[in-house]
Amino acid sequence: MTEAAPTVADRTLARGEVEAMAGDGPAALSGCDLEEADLSGLDLTGWSFERCVLRRTRLVGARLEGARFVACRGGLADFGGADLSDAVVRSGDFNNANFRRAALSGAAFRGCKLTGADFTDARTLDAAFEETLLIGAKMPGFSFRKQRLHKLDLSQAELKKCDFRNAVLEDCSLREANLAGARFEGADLRGCDLGGLRLVDARLFRGATISRAQAGDLLAELGLKVR
Repeated sequence: MTEAAPTVADRTLARGEVEAMAGDGPAALSGCDLEEADLSGLDLTGWSFERCVLRRTRLVGARLEGARFVACRGGLADFGGADLSDAVVRSGDFNNANFRRAALSGAAFRGCKLTGADFTDARTLDAAFEETLLIGAKMPGFSFRKQRLHKLDLSQAELKKCDFRNAVLEDCSLREANLAGARFEGADLRGCDLGGLRLVDARLFRGATISRAQAGDLLAELGLKVR
């Protein structure tokens, strides 16, 4: 029988203490303060972080495969180049966090705040986002192909060359996002806020389905009314 991971609760931890625990396999941290700690390069595979403070914590190049982050506060945390494959991030605040070049294959983000987060050059095969704020996030080249996206706020996000083909966007927002070179063939955008879209940008949505109201907003630029 596999032993349960030891739980460490309500402590302020520095790198040395975390590194010592890492040698004994996965640990579970609850209510711990890791603010500004440098945990770069550590093997934290399978670790659990619940209600932990990770503000400005450095996890550059860390191994976090299968890790769980629940209700954590990680504004400006640095996951650059880290391996978060199959990790679960739920109900957390990671505004302005850095995920550049991180491995996010199979990772799941649900109910999170990721405003301003940077996912540039991240590896994102089968990564999933749901009910998450991604306002102003940098996600160039992301593939959402054939996904059902639910309650994602991507307003003002950097979405150049993203792939939304055959995706369904439910209660989502692309308001004022940068969509240069993005693809939407077969996408269902009827449940998406396209505010700020100009008629000149309509070609981006060739092959997508939009609602009569959305079409009316586009034609209003020409002074036409859809009845």
